Amino acid sequence: MFTKTLSYPHFSFVKNVTKSYIIQFGRNLRSIRKANGLSQEQLANDADIPINQIGRIERGEISTTIHTLLLIATALELPIKKLFDFEEQ
Repeated sequence: MFTKTLSYPHFSFVKNVTKSYIIQFGRNLRSIRKANGLSQEQLANDADIPINQIGRIERGEISTTIHTLLLIATALELPIKKLFDFEEQ
């Protein structure tokens, strides 16, 4: 059996960019949540997701699912695309 090892020289760059984007997304979510006068607990309850998940998303610790983003956007009463409305740095 032949196994070929693939090399991806730019993988670490992509990984860093992705992590940066996830962190920025989380900061944007926190900003939106606070602008709506909600605590993490209130948003978690309204979205029917665990409170620690909101915190992990806001801190950029996890990349969440589309399903969870839809629950959050619905709880915030805004289009899901607004969660992605931030300037990349």
